[in-house]
Amino acid sequence: MYRLLFSLVIARVPAESVHHLTLRALRAIQSVPGLAPLLRRLLAPRDPALAVHALGLDFPSPLGLAAGFDKDAVAYRALGAFGFGHVEIGTVTGRPQPGNPRPRLFRLVPDRAVINRMGFNNEGSEAAARRLRGRPAGTIVGVNIGKTKVVPEASAAADYVASAERLAPHADYLVVNVSSPNTPGLRNLQAVEHLRPLLTAVREAADRVSSRHVPLLVKIAPDLADDDIDAVADLALDLGLDGIIATNTTIGRDALHSPPALVKETGGLSGAPLKERSLDVLRRLRARTGGRLVLISVGGVETADDVWERIRAGATLVQGYTGMIYGGPLWAHRVNRDLSRRLRASAFRTLDDARR
Repeated sequence: MYRLLFSLVIARVPAESVHHLTLRALRAIQSVPGLAPLLRRLLAPRDPALAVHALGLDFPSPLGLAAGFDKDAVAYRALGAFGFGHVEIGTVTGRPQPGNPRPRLFRLVPDRAVINRMGFNNEGSEAAARRLRGRPAGTIVGVNIGKTKVVPEASAAADYVASAERLAPHADYLVVNVSSPNTPGLRNLQAVEHLRPLLTAVREAADRVSSRHVPLLVKIAPDLADDDIDAVADLALDLGLDGIIATNTTIGRDALHSPPALVKETGGLSGAPLKERSLDVLRRLRARTGGRLVLISVGGVETADDVWERIRAGATLVQGYTGMIYGGPLWAHRVNRDLSRRLRASAFRTLDDARR
């Protein structure tokens, strides 16, 4: 049914307009007393074998929603009710900003992919902190923070610190995003000589404002050279980070089948074409870190088989976003259901067993 609706209606409406309509619908669900809890009872993962303990948290499923969908923490409760084991909000910046001019979001339907050059459009970390303050239990919420566009690279650490100070008390975990291709100069911060002081400053800020340990992860790009991936992994271990998220969108455009005019759009590519590189990066990180870090795999995740492959390759948690765009609102529920069947048909009792 959703595929027919997508081809006849949704694909004919600008992608960003559909995104905003979806957020409005999710906010409406949250506003109706009892509706989100009802959906959670119907759609949340039920199989205890899918539960994952990581980052000091108990996830009901390894599948979460990647950052980029709920940028301003307005719909995470409804999203959690639709079956996601966690929701990562953001990317949130220190100051509010409108992002890049429209159009800035493009579907590549033949490739089951999306190109975005949103540019961290969001209402800023103060607004996100207000929405997360005193939030009800039920959905694990990670917070992804990035650099405000107008802040010079030399002042990036202070900008991240401002967001961390506001958001760490309300986040289940924090992610430092230095890998979006849509903020000029941001990816330069992935170089170890810049990344070390930045991560150190954010870690100190989170510890300063929170009475508990807030897990800290870094999100990296798929376009890093293998040696640079190793260097980030070594740095994460050296600094005592809690994990790495791999990967963000790519600036690559290899082997796409969509119309050339779409393929040439600038921005980060997500979806099915990213699958193999994301998996390669995960395997490299697993080999380099030896299971000492939580690895969250994202990029080209469409099915339960994809989730299973990531877990077998060393992922503790898995995230999707573009898969939901093409799979519809029940996508997470279906993936969890099929993953449960896959696990119970295997030689393993739990996902931890499968990962080992």
